[in-house]
Amino acid sequence: MGHVNEKLYGLRAEARGIVNAAARAWQGPGRERDLLVQSLKAAGAATLAWAVSGWWLKDPVALMAPWVAVVLVQATVYRSLFKGLQQLVAIAVGTLLAAGAEALTGNTLISVALVLPVVMLLSNWPRLGDQGIYGPTTALFTLTSGPVSSLTVSHRLLQALLGAAIGIAVNALIVPPVHLRNVRENLSSLARGAEAALAGMAEGLAHDDWSEETAADWRRLSDRLQQRQASLRSARLWSHESLRLNPRLPWKSRKKLPPLPDESEDQRWGAIAAQIGGIANTMIDIVDENRTIPSPDQQALGDYGRLLCDLATACAARADLICLPSAPDDEDAHARLEEALGSVERRHDALHKVLCDQRSVSTATTAVLGTLLIQAQNIWHDIAPDTWPRATARA
Repeated sequence: MGHVNEKLYGLRAEARGIVNAAARAWQGPGRERDLLVQSLKAAGAATLAWAVSGWWLKDPVALMAPWVAVVLVQATVYRSLFKGLQQLVAIAVGTLLAAGAEALTGNTLISVALVLPVVMLLSNWPRLGDQGIYGPTTALFTLTSGPVSSLTVSHRLLQALLGAAIGIAVNALIVPPVHLRNVRENLSSLARGAEAALAGMAEGLAHDDWSEETAADWRRLSDRLQQRQASLRSARLWSHESLRLNPRLPWKSRKKLPPLPDESEDQRWGAIAAQIGGIANTMIDIVDENRTIPSPDQQALGDYGRLLCDLATACAARADLICLPSAPDDEDAHARLEEALGSVERRHDALHKVLCDQRSVSTATTAVLGTLLIQAQNIWHDIAPDTWPRATARA
């Protein structure tokens, strides 16, 4: 019964997710609306390709045109062109090899047995990328969908070319995608996630309210940060691609585009995420009964939790400066960051003095707290602007 309830809960959650995504797509620009627009464009390109090839031209292999068109409405115009060339090469290779094998053997089964191993190997050729799989599928269609002749082969290639032209044209001429907003959204998600992870660890340590299960949750949060970092890298790639060969953005108008956060911010928050993962792993090791890593004194851990709380506050202020378009010149945001960094410095120095005083801490505390303090100090230096003199002097 419990398993059934879990499934029902999961279905309800998915349904709510779909409804919320639809609402966000309706309300304004965002990832959901971008996905909706691209989906409608792909469906429209396939419909147009079928109307031309199947309804108007009445081609016997009209399926090829909408099949290629729907695939080539890609996330960027540049990617549509690049993937289109790869796909056409794969289709041409698969079609010609299948036709050649059929002409030599005169038997469909033997042709399939001879051609498929070859085109499957060619499909892994790096220059074809993820479009290589269209070689084997096209070879199968060619051999199994009817008599193979020079006429059907030429029609198949021409229909693939027609579908590619329609798919690329639709993507380039109808709301060509520009993925600048995704960089800011993904960077903001990474920064806010780092803030939330630090705040969660800070609360548990400061109030001595953590366990093995809690530490495992912290590790899951750090793993999620790695996933967000991967999404940020992908968004950055898309933003560069979306500016290439995009008729929506002539060179003169590109100067008017809203500025993106510098790519150095990607590295900054990636380094912070790595240090948060290090802290989570250290806490996992402390509570692991199979390891001999001693647990530090609770007083020291509580003070360390309060240091992480200050780091979370600094993360929030730093995130406001880079993720909000109007924030770089916001004096209030700069003041909040300065205040948070000052508090981090005071707590760090106090903990460092405790660590250096061998009379006030145990050996276990010295060993483990030293590791944790280095990780926190690295986060502090990553958050601090390069112009912050105290961080520069300590770095």
